[in-house]
Amino acid sequence: METTVYNQKGESAGKVALPESIFGLKWNADLVHQVVVSMQSSARHSIANTKTRGEVSGGGKKPWQQKGTGRARHGSTRSPIWVGGGVAHGPRKEKNYDRKVNKKTKVKAFLTILAQKHRDGELLFVDTLSFGAPKAKDAKIVLMALSKIKGFEKLATKPKNAAIIAVDKKHPELMKSFKNFGNVEVEEFRTVNPVSALNHKYIVITNPAESLKMLEAKIK
Repeated sequence: METTVYNQKGESAGKVALPESIFGLKWNADLVHQVVVSMQSSARHSIANTKTRGEVSGGGKKPWQQKGTGRARHGSTRSPIWVGGGVAHGPRKEKNYDRKVNKKTKVKAFLTILAQKHRDGELLFVDTLSFGAPKAKDAKIVLMALSKIKGFEKLATKPKNAAIIAVDKKHPELMKSFKNFGNVEVEEFRTVNPVSALNHKYIVITNPAESLKMLEAKIK
């Protein structure tokens, strides 16, 4: 299995062999859903918090005597049925949304997504991306050049989550050049996860030889 590798001018720069053990994986919707939902849940932070009747102020004295007034009996103004009272069964910030995801399951889901992206024509291999200095102008030129490749026209036009550029190692100039682009995210390939992969239409992988070695090392 081979695919074309391009340079940052959008021109063909050769071929790269894709391991069948990775890019031959069939789509597994159940596996991907399980991993993605679990990761999104683990990333959730509890913010909403209500006070119970034991935490609101006031209510030390019985509103009125138990009998003889003709009104319903009440023991405290902190009761949930009173305005300003505590909340019954409300959200609490102590709730834990963490979900455990097996490491091998997470890796399998990520590889499954990559294989499907490749079949859908949404995976682009670029030999190298480099800038002498951080310049958004140069980054735009590269995006326009890559968007001329058949199937990747939306790289430069999709307003949100157009692509994630997965680099083999940290490139400060490259990351700073794309910093102000709201539709493109630059991330080290080793840190790309199933959620970020699915959130973007395209995945651009630089230095495919090294990147593929990282993938193969994950499944050993």
